Parts: sequence; C-alpha cells; structure tokens
Amino acid sequence: MAAGPRRDTRGIVDAPDLFTRVRFRRRRPAPALRPYLEHYWLIDWDLDQPYAAHVVPHPSVNLVLQRYEAGESARERAGYAEVAGIGLGLFTQKLTGRGRVCGVQFRPGGFRPFAPEHALSDLTGRRIDAAEVLRTPPPVGAVLDPADEDARVRALDACLLALEPRPDPQATLAMELVDRVRTDRSVRRVGQLARSAGLSPRTLQRLFSAYVGVGPKWVILRYRIHEALERAESEPAVDWARLAADLGYSDQAHLVRDFTATVGVPPTAFTPPPP
Repeated sequence: MAAGPRRDTRGIVDAPDLFTRVRFRRRRPAPALRPYLEHYWLIDWDLDQPYAAHVVPHPSVNLVLQRYEAGESARERAGYAEVAGIGLGLFTQKLTGRGRVCGVQFRPGGFRPFAPEHALSDLTGRRIDAAEVLRTPPPVGAVLDPADEDARVRALDACLLALEPRPDPQATLAMELVDRVRTDRSVRRVGQLARSAGLSPRTLQRLFSAYVGVGPKWVILRYRIHEALERAESEPAVDWARLAADLGYSDQAHLVRDFTATVGVPPTAFTPPPP
C-alpha cells in the first residue's frame, strides 16, 4: 500500500491548466481508514470567469461534500454531501465564483465496508444524497466551514470512523486485484486476472460487480486510457501504434476509438506543454 497520497494526475484532463485556477491538495486519512481509502482531495477556488474541469474517473466511489457560493439552488449554496458511484464517461464540472469541495476517494472495492448493504453496481453512474447510502450522513458544515485545512481533515476522519468499517475478506481481495491491474501493465485479459487469483472468470465478475461496481474488463480498459491520456498530454510525439501494443490493444485504431469515446476528443487533440 502506498505510504502517502498519490502524486500523479492520471484521469485529470489538462491538469496543469486546472491547477492554475484552483487550489488542489490530497491528504492522508487516519491510519484506521487507510486500508479502505486512497486519500482525501480538497479543492478551493475563487474565479473571475467560469471554468469547466474535466475528469476521466477512476474505478472508485467518492464521497463528495461541496459548496458553490454562486450555485443555482439553495442546496448548492448551503453545501451538501453525495456519494458518487463510478463514472462511466467523462465527468465535467463547471466552476464559477467561489467554492469548496472536500472529497473522499475510496480504493476500488474499499467503499463496501462503509455501506455493506449496497452492491456497488447499484451506485455506478449515479450521484446519490449521502443520507440515502450511509447510516450516518457526514456533517456538511463541520467539514466545509473551517478555514483550517487540518480541521476539515479531522472532520472527515471522525465522520468515516463513526461508520465503523469492518474488515471484509472479499473487499480486501477486490482491492488487491484492482491494484494489480493498475500497477501491472502485463495484466491485459480478464481470464489472466482470474487465473492469478484462483477464480473463475464468472466468480471474478460477480466479485467486481458487488465490491467495485464495474466489471474487470472495464477496469483494465479504464486504467489503460488513463495511461494513454497521460502520455498524450506529456510527450511531444507519441508512437500510438507502439503504445497500443504496450497497453494490450489489437491495433492503434482500437485504442484511438476507446480514447475518443471516453475523453470526447482523439488523442491527437492534445498538445503537451512546452519544455
């Protein structure tokens, strides 16, 4: 398990541009929560002009507490909490005026111990009021109000610890298998992943549906798209045919189709920043 929050920006479209407009940080949760959580993510902004942020979501559930001072509804202006299931397509959020978001990114498979009565596939593609999913909804004001960032983190810790997540061997297995997909580029096929875990493909599919929220094939493809996006934004001349082969695609055209369907534009639309 990582010693601290991830430092990469995989999944964030044009991260350098976003970071010039918002203050973005990742923070570690309390030690008892780290087996289940990737990190907390905190964003504050004060903009003169509207800005649209784009993200290719990870295969993770997020708990998101947010406040938009220029929001269209009283709920947005006061602040609210929702559980965001895995987003299947490109996620776009328009930011205007001033606002604040405090988010919890769970490890893929790590949310189920906090809401054991929910199959994760039921949350996929949905954003649901946190009170409908969690036994004790998070105190929005206690998290969003403090100017002190450490106080916000402590409030998130207290909220999640109060839910008393309990070890679940199936959740642990799901987290381990998704982490293997993320870190081992040689994992390219569902059957290969199932054999490595001593499971049948059908059993693996059921595990991912209940504990991750999407199938193992989807997870494999999503992490490959993340890598392709990172390469498109950072390298001046990507050999797409070679990258397609490295990522397990049958040909370059297949990679380009998946990339375009997910991100909304072809990889050639990205121009890396000058050195």
